[in-house]
Amino acid sequence: MSANSFDARSTLQVGDESYEIFRLDKVEGSARLPYSLKVLLENLLRTEDGANITADHIRALGGWDSQAQPSQEIQFTPARVIMQDFTGVPCVVDLATMREAVKELGGDPAKINPLAPAELVIDHSVIADKFGTNDAFKQNVELEYGRNKERYQFLRWGQTAFDEFKVVPPGTGIVHQVNIEHLARVVMVRDGKAYPDTLVGTDSHTTMVNGLGVLGWGVGGIEAEAAMLGQPVSMLIPRVVGFKLTGELQPGTTATDLVLTITEMLRKHGVVGKFVEFYGEGVAATSLANRATIGNMSPEFGSTAAIFPIDDETLNYLRLTGRTAQQVALVEAYAKEQGLWLDPKAEPDFSEKLELDLSTVVPSIAGPKRPQDRIVLANAAEQFKLDVRNYVDDADEAGKESFPASDAPAVHPNGFPSNPVQVTAPDGTTYELDHGAVTVAAITSCTNTSNPYVMIGAALVAKKAVEKGLTRKPWVKSTLAPGSKVVTDYFEKSGLTPYLDKLGFNLVGYGCTTCIGNSGPLPEEVSKAVNDHDLAVTSVLSGNRNFEGRINPDVKMNYLASPPLVVAYAIAGSMKVDVTRDALGTDQDGNPVYLKDIWPTEAEVNDVVANAIGEDMFEKSYADVFAGDAQWQSLPVPTGNTFEWDAESTYVRKPPYFEGMGMEPAPVTDIAGARVLAKLGDSVTTDHISPAGAIKADTPAGKYLTEHGVERRDFNSYGSRRGNHEVMIRGTFANIRLRNQIAPGTEGGYTRDFTQADGPVAFIYDASQNYQAAGTPLVVLAGKEYGSGSSRDWAAKGTALLGVKAVIAESYERIHRSNLIGMGVLPLQFPEGASAQSLGLTGEETFSFAGVTELNNGTTPRTVKVTTDTGVEFDAVVRIDTPGEADYYRNGGIMQYVLRNLIRK
Repeated sequence: MSANSFDARSTLQVGDESYEIFRLDKVEGSARLPYSLKVLLENLLRTEDGANITADHIRALGGWDSQAQPSQEIQFTPARVIMQDFTGVPCVVDLATMREAVKELGGDPAKINPLAPAELVIDHSVIADKFGTNDAFKQNVELEYGRNKERYQFLRWGQTAFDEFKVVPPGTGIVHQVNIEHLARVVMVRDGKAYPDTLVGTDSHTTMVNGLGVLGWGVGGIEAEAAMLGQPVSMLIPRVVGFKLTGELQPGTTATDLVLTITEMLRKHGVVGKFVEFYGEGVAATSLANRATIGNMSPEFGSTAAIFPIDDETLNYLRLTGRTAQQVALVEAYAKEQGLWLDPKAEPDFSEKLELDLSTVVPSIAGPKRPQDRIVLANAAEQFKLDVRNYVDDADEAGKESFPASDAPAVHPNGFPSNPVQVTAPDGTTYELDHGAVTVAAITSCTNTSNPYVMIGAALVAKKAVEKGLTRKPWVKSTLAPGSKVVTDYFEKSGLTPYLDKLGFNLVGYGCTTCIGNSGPLPEEVSKAVNDHDLAVTSVLSGNRNFEGRINPDVKMNYLASPPLVVAYAIAGSMKVDVTRDALGTDQDGNPVYLKDIWPTEAEVNDVVANAIGEDMFEKSYADVFAGDAQWQSLPVPTGNTFEWDAESTYVRKPPYFEGMGMEPAPVTDIAGARVLAKLGDSVTTDHISPAGAIKADTPAGKYLTEHGVERRDFNSYGSRRGNHEVMIRGTFANIRLRNQIAPGTEGGYTRDFTQADGPVAFIYDASQNYQAAGTPLVVLAGKEYGSGSSRDWAAKGTALLGVKAVIAESYERIHRSNLIGMGVLPLQFPEGASAQSLGLTGEETFSFAGVTELNNGTTPRTVKVTTDTGVEFDAVVRIDTPGEADYYRNGGIMQYVLRNLIRK
């Protein structure tokens, strides 16, 4: 029960139903707040308990100073938690382990149970092994079940063992698309109360639901577990950036062009740790599908959330997607009653403001390695010719980047790299492969497959191309992986499926596939040519991430593009082709065909969308969404309150987090005699830290699986084995493009092992084991934006289990810094303007950290004294930013903190 200090409890009548609400207008200053902060204010009013959430917190939010730097801590209690299976499996593993730990400490295991609704969508496990055939989907699903039976059985156990935990089975869709199409409530109803739907998710692209007016963002799995167990999320009241939209998109531009433009603008402006909120008359002209696409890309521009207020467009989408009339009426009534309804003319109080005239957006792509590196489509071919040099010549200065270019020799006719290779296809035909060849063309990711306008646009490009006799190039692996079954339903209804199939864009699965690195292998002859001749080939995907080494191990350069452009590049076959000016191919009569000849008009797209998509499709797709197909239902389900761990399992293992844990935490200690495990450059992402993609046989993880009797063909991916900490720690810091600067001349998971004479180069995992056996703590040195990328809990878990006690970086991305604390790792920051390079640190030093013990006094030191055996000294800034984070660190991590508190209740 809320303490209700502001007498805000009231009722709202909607039709025949009456709901308890907490009125925002009871708090002075609430009317001028941005939409997102109004949602947070309601959260505090409803959960005020006089201890963790007080009247002072509520007053502080009501009196928010838009220009102040964040300093006021509040406790946000999300209404629900959403997960995907890669991050969800370790969450459920941890909950199962916590049940055993509670039992061992004399508590009741049933106390470990989600207190907030938790929903998990299995979408990350399908791999696009098979493609270009009518039965590709069926084959990929069979392979998925074969690889993941143990994981799926475990999740089915979780669905029965835990209350308030539901699983959306494989082959249904992508978590964020399922969220906006079905799971999102917009206004939540629980125990007679109506309140804004809010959430945290174990995937950074949880922000896609911001397009519906739902406040939520990605957190690490460990934070999500705490939220499920009733722990509020500790946060500082953020700065809110107002992004004004005016005008309308011009014909020929897409949501993807818009979002790449916004990503570039906001990344340049700097919005890390801030909320972004869209306002202005251009919002009303922005479709819900486009809003969701923008919200989805929030992690790419670095904000915590990127939200749109509720308006008629929100209601129309809720009706279209089959929400009940009562729910739609409640959303409208609640939003208008609480001042959460969009006023296009309003100018709320924002910390900072940007503006974009939608009519100025032009066709764009982004690449070759970051989503914020937008390229105007008309300049793409020329820009490629400049960028490719970084991948065929190692022109970078030593140490400048953590992920270097190739050392391959290259021929440069006309000043541009070229290394043509003759390839023979299985059918005996031959073709020439060169730098820039598009080897992967993937319509993938919820970012764009949730948007019917760009999906229909892609299908119409395919139709027009097929009618003119165009085909995709033989070296292109083309895949279609929509985020929900509704997409294939409207393709079927509109008669467009055969054209996509004809171009090789056959359905390969309902899941993330290529966007998260599950692109599957390239055709054998293509892969061999690429690797034998070190070709810098490319991928073009309609995703949100294009970091190096992420999409496919054979592909060095990756480009984000709209689904229609993915189809166009599959036909062009090379990034050297200027698709805005050059012919994509020739028609049946030998005439050149240009992109403008096959690009659909806005009217054509709108006509198909209007006639092919209806409420009945969503109702049919989601009628019994948690039941699953016969294959899912036939899986045997373990029973019992606690899980029976299989000692032979290579998928699900009991982790060591609670071993030897007592009811009282041990005092925090200073760190002495630490060695550097990795010295890294700028923009090291969690994709480079956290294990992802295929497992190679000659790596520590591959050797572990081989030793446990797993055949190489059954290795599966790191993501699918996230429930086994033994595999995951062996793949931490092992990305193939990682350059560890203390092991120069290497790429991948290598370091120097100073437990041995002269510090020979060794696998990071092997060196870590030697250091831990010797009792030597470890440290990581890093540059700017350390930990940007997906909200990967294993980037922090793996770091901790490798024995790393502290990280010193020039700056952090929000989620990873928080996750490090959640795993008991101390995040430190170099002094302003300083870096490992400027301080002369080589990574060969021994480090000591003094002043950490101040945390035992209930306070957090602003800095700690760092000294080395070489005489370098500096004061590192302690990045434990809130009292809540300090509590987690004192307890050795967030899970230990939650566990102790639950037992004490």
